[in-house]
Amino acid sequence: MLLALLLCYAGFTGLCLSLDRHHAELLGHKPSTVRRHGLRLGGWLLLGLSLAAAVLDTGWSLGLVQWCALLMCSALLLVLLLPYRPRWVLSMAGVSLLASPLVALAHC
Repeated sequence: MLLALLLCYAGFTGLCLSLDRHHAELLGHKPSTVRRHGLRLGGWLLLGLSLAAAVLDTGWSLGLVQWCALLMCSALLLVLLLPYRPRWVLSMAGVSLLASPLVALAHC
């Protein structure tokens, strides 16, 4: 479940950074078209991987329910961090991307 949470947060951060306003706020400039599409694609892929991780962990019936809860928790965390601690958003996304393979290997 931790792997799915990390991937959800990183995916939502990617989708957040694909928007001009949030990208400019967090990184200081607006994204190019190629970067915007790459961030959007990466965000959706990470959310899809989080679904796969949740389903592989507990099966389809409970995995989908847990995945929806993880989506809500990670989105809430991102929404609360953006106005109050915007630099933490990028730090936490980086940590979650670095920790994801370690958590996946520990789970196997």
